[in-house]
Amino acid sequence: MWIHTIAPAEAQGLVRLVYDAAVKRAGRVFQIVRAMSLAPETMEASLELYKRVMLAPGSLSRRRREMLAVVVSGANGCHY
Repeated sequence: MWIHTIAPAEAQGLVRLVYDAAVKRAGRVFQIVRAMSLAPETMEASLELYKRVMLAPGSLSRRRREMLAVVVSGANGCHY
């Protein structure tokens, strides 16, 4: 079974705004973002939470935060 998503070329409204920001930030729209495209408000909130956690001031560098996310994802059996 596949998750239906909105392709970047078909995006409109809030989905288009989030996709455009993703391209500006990361160079492309990752599948984890597209997986939430049918619920644009949830997609936007999820990405905002991610940015707040990863970019917040604190003693951990962005690199270390990303490394921790990879370790936790691996421990959970999630490739994201």
